[in-house]
Amino acid sequence: MNTETQKKERIAKRMARAGLCSRRDAERWIADGRVVVNGTKLDSPAFTVSETDTIVVDGKALPKLERPRLWRYHKPPGLVTSHRDEKGRDTVFDKLPDDMPRVISVGRLDLNSEGLLLLTNDGELARKLELPSTGWKRKYRVRVHGHPRSGDVAKLGRGLTIEGVKYDAIEATLDSSKGANSWLTLSLREGKNREIRKVMEYLGFRVLRLIRTSYGPLQLGDLPDGEIEEVKSKILRDQMGVERFEEEPEEEATGGRRRSTLKAKGNPLKGKPALKGAARKERDNRVAKGKGRPPKGRNS
Repeated sequence: MNTETQKKERIAKRMARAGLCSRRDAERWIADGRVVVNGTKLDSPAFTVSETDTIVVDGKALPKLERPRLWRYHKPPGLVTSHRDEKGRDTVFDKLPDDMPRVISVGRLDLNSEGLLLLTNDGELARKLELPSTGWKRKYRVRVHGHPRSGDVAKLGRGLTIEGVKYDAIEATLDSSKGANSWLTLSLREGKNREIRKVMEYLGFRVLRLIRTSYGPLQLGDLPDGEIEEVKSKILRDQMGVERFEEEPEEEATGGRRRSTLKAKGNPLKGKPALKGAARKERDNRVAKGKGRPPKGRNS
């Protein structure tokens, strides 16, 4: 095919689709002189490339585009959701299986938060799923110190402005109170930095535990701590409108395999056996429809 007739795209978008970084980061990398196309160092992101162009970033060839893939990961507390941490703390990506492709996170969970974290090899898919305009609700179970009242729940539902930052309405339900603590379920459609912790502390309640149980139609379900499971391509097509697909590997066509990401020997967290046959199919249908079983609350 003649290169003039091939589909071209902006270099920053191509880098993001490869899962290397976000578009914004790609533009910064280009300005820093880290990107070379066909032997020429770029100094502007206003450059388009096709599949036949040779792209090198930091001296390494940009990987060939693969079909978009998405994984559900049960993040334990104590891991940073970044590829590098200036304080040397363990990251989510340090704990992934060695045979995983390079992936980026869809949004983040802070160091002490846990639960469902989506990972993808496609930066454009990550960007799409993060946008508030996509309308995907993120649901959390939250344990706080204290006993919120109906007035506090109503304030969350109206939205808050804290130190000049406006936080949109948060759907809140008080689930239970025991001793000095309470459990709530919170749902929101945006994800500002440490949003739940900030709004709860503003209302006078310190967050003791924060668990994301769902992200749009995808549920944490019964995925054990520290384990990862690929989302089936059918769900990507039907729920997310993803169209770029090659032949699916046989194991994915029969349901994504669950794999433990815990590398340290002797770790007491053990994965449950993978579901098979009709049970797996039923579980996948629940996940696609947003009806997966959330983790049971621990009220101690």
